[in-house]
Amino acid sequence: MPGLTKLPSFPANVPTHSLVVVDYQLLKAGHKDEIAKLWHAATHLGFWYLSNHGVDREVNAMFDVGAETLALPMSEKMKYEQGDNGDSFGYKAKGMIVTDLNGTRDTVEFLNIAQDDAMSWPQPTHCTYPSTVNARMNDAVIPFIRKSMAVNNTLLDIFERLLGLPRGSLAQLHAMDEACGSEARIVKTPPNQNSAGIGAHTDFGTLTFLHNRLGGLQVMPPGTQEWLYVKPVPGYAICNIGDALAIFSGGVLRSNLHRVMPPPGEQSRYERYSVAFFTRPKDTVVLRPLAEKSVMVAEAAAKDPRDEYTSGATAGEWTARRIRKLRVRNRKGPETWYESKGTEHQSLKHTPETIRATA
Repeated sequence: MPGLTKLPSFPANVPTHSLVVVDYQLLKAGHKDEIAKLWHAATHLGFWYLSNHGVDREVNAMFDVGAETLALPMSEKMKYEQGDNGDSFGYKAKGMIVTDLNGTRDTVEFLNIAQDDAMSWPQPTHCTYPSTVNARMNDAVIPFIRKSMAVNNTLLDIFERLLGLPRGSLAQLHAMDEACGSEARIVKTPPNQNSAGIGAHTDFGTLTFLHNRLGGLQVMPPGTQEWLYVKPVPGYAICNIGDALAIFSGGVLRSNLHRVMPPPGEQSRYERYSVAFFTRPKDTVVLRPLAEKSVMVAEAAAKDPRDEYTSGATAGEWTARRIRKLRVRNRKGPETWYESKGTEHQSLKHTPETIRATA
């Protein structure tokens, strides 16, 4: 099982950002102090640790699925390659996307498995997958996706209430009556790399539920130009707000800039795997603040005279644009990098500081 052999400890001499630890079971029980911690994390950094989430067995199984699948011959994996049209589901080979405005290529490969395909299994909704995925769909992939959906839906219910939205408002935007971009992802980073695996970005969707065993994830705290590692903690997931939820909330909830770098110190000598689940709205949902449904959101949106949180795009268009503009074959120059940006684009103006931060 990848990552469960004896690995070097995360080094103590690298700059890190301490995340708030939120207990999932206490959230479900309605514990006020725990909900307050979640709200503070979501409205400031936009990242937090989630403990006691109950998905450990399914996460371990997904690490196995990833190791088996990403070890297949390249000729087999490329049968499932995403292509250059903005499709998210399927396989992405190393070096197929850019990580900065200079056009530096990425160093990771990954496989994305659509929530819709898992829920309609064995009938495909979007695409098909390698035999190693099909063989583990019932005992690994579907259980992981179902439990991850339940975790993220619980968090959405809490955010809905705290934002003052009518009951079911966020749930309806993510209902399973239409196609959506929600997906599981398994990422593999080769050892001994010296550049970004995934460049500086905000997440495309609503909520991210991430699991890793080696370092590499970095965040840029708001108001700084400093990249800080997020230390992986056994049994803790790393959760964060995505663009869609930031937009729905009028910016009350923060979709923060982050990237994936090589693991620090001795950890860099090992392959790095991560497993994530991304909740995204239905493809047809227009991304805009829900101001007519919440006084809090309306007040936040009113403080944004340039209407920066109203994209006019649907969730499907938002995701496809961002993926399409990152593909190497679609690159025309530095402007393509900026065209790939999400909610962070408003704060990432074309300045020397921006160039240094994202290069």
